Parts: sequence; C-alpha cells; structure tokens
Amino acid sequence: MNTSNQIHSESSILILIDLQGRLMPAIDQGEAILNLCIRTAKIAQLLEIPIIGTEQSPISLGSNIEPIKSFCSKTIRKEYFNACADGLTAAIPSNRQQCILMGCETHVCLMQTALKLIEEGYDVSVIVDGVGSRRALDKQIALERLQVAGARLITAEMLGFEWLKSAQNPVFKEVLALLK
Repeated sequence: MNTSNQIHSESSILILIDLQGRLMPAIDQGEAILNLCIRTAKIAQLLEIPIIGTEQSPISLGSNIEPIKSFCSKTIRKEYFNACADGLTAAIPSNRQQCILMGCETHVCLMQTALKLIEEGYDVSVIVDGVGSRRALDKQIALERLQVAGARLITAEMLGFEWLKSAQNPVFKEVLALLK
C-alpha cells in the first residue's frame, strides 16, 4: 500500500527484474528499455540508492547483461516468477520501504513480484518506460492490473527529479545529464 504520495531517495530501493542476455532480444523495445534501466541505475548510484537485480532461471536464460550486473549490490537467482518467493524481501534493507521496479517481463515476473511486494506492505512504483514484454498488449494489461492493485505508475524522468527534490542537490548536474 502506498504510504505517501511522494517518493524519497533515502527510503527507495531500485529493483531490476530479469534484464538477461537471452531474454532482452525478444522484448518489444528491448534496447530502449535496457538503456533506460542503465541510466536509472546510474542515477540511483549517484544518489546512493541500493540496487538489487533478479535473474529468472539463469541456467536457461543466462545472466543479467553486464552493465546491469555491475550496478547490483546483490542479484537474486530465482526459479519462481515472483522474486519474493526466492528471497527478494529478505534482501531489501529494512529502512527501504519504497520499491522502484524496472525490467522484464512486465506481465510475468515483474507483475508477480510487484503484487507480492504490495501484499507485504511495500510502497511499489513501476517505471512504465523501463518495463517490457514480448507483446505490447501484455505490458499494457499488466500495467493496468498493477495500478488497480496499488502500484504507482511513473516514468524514469519523473522519478529522477523526484529523487533529486531540488536543483540544489549536489549531484543535480550529473543526474540532469542522464535524464536529458
């Protein structure tokens, strides 16, 4: 359940779902989504926001793409579509209640993970321009379902400025360069 209408960098964690080498070429707009995930991870790093990755059946689908792996302090290797069933919630620091989700596939692993996080009381936001599915319709319907379930739908640029709060932020210029 969303506890506040605002997203705060000090209570956020970025969760990058299944940005794997064998999966991404099949994703609609996959390259753009991957690039946006990398830019958002750079912003999170500048603002000292922790980043966790997940990998679905890595033996079959391979690991996360290298730039993604390098940003993640921890990567959850999973067989369940819902990453919480494979230890995601245990990996989230207790002072980080705002979960920001990006990745693939919107209607499978990302949605099932987000729904479980909402059920467990986390404040969940989904970056709509940073998620993908093989079919655009699956992505659209999943986003509608997530919004009804209580997830906040946002864009990467919206998030970046909300994390910054002010042009006085010491990393403003670096973040602005990544957003534009």
